[in-house]
Amino acid sequence: MITAIMPDDKNSHIIHTIKAYGKSLLGFIRRRVKNDADAEDILQDVWYQFSSVINSEPIEQTSAWLYRVARNKITDKHKKKTETLLDDMLTGEDEEDDTADFKAILFTETSTPETEYLRNLFWDQLFIALDELPNEQKDVFVWHELENMSFQEIADITGEKMQTLVSRKRYAVLHLRKRLEQLYKEITEY
Repeated sequence: MITAIMPDDKNSHIIHTIKAYGKSLLGFIRRRVKNDADAEDILQDVWYQFSSVINSEPIEQTSAWLYRVARNKITDKHKKKTETLLDDMLTGEDEEDDTADFKAILFTETSTPETEYLRNLFWDQLFIALDELPNEQKDVFVWHELENMSFQEIADITGEKMQTLVSRKRYAVLHLRKRLEQLYKEITEY
């Protein structure tokens, strides 16, 4: 059923929707992100987009629309995190910055067989390179970069000093940068 909202009813419809879907939508988001702060930020973005769209276009199925927007916001957050990860791994202090080409290939919105192959190749090579690291370095890198844990959270779990953890991550990044350099060159020349 298409819901058309009159301007006077906009606020009451938004409040009703937040009450009806707020808790379950937050739970859905929490299961897919690392911490509550990220989940609440994403939920706020969903509500903002909902309030912006409500007058401009009818929403056929409110529930499906909300969950689709939430999924997209979660994907965007992971994509931004991965782009930051690539910046850390692929750019050194003395290198020229052509990571834009690399990211354009890996994170293009359009999905072709070639871009899918390159993405899969990158992730396969990343995890192979991670497996070459000592467990302490690998764990810190995975927890901090892929699982979005803070160094303080990692220190609380491991009992290690934060400076030790930062140093281990630095060694991991240097190793990954060196190991993925050839793949990076091949992809950017593609």
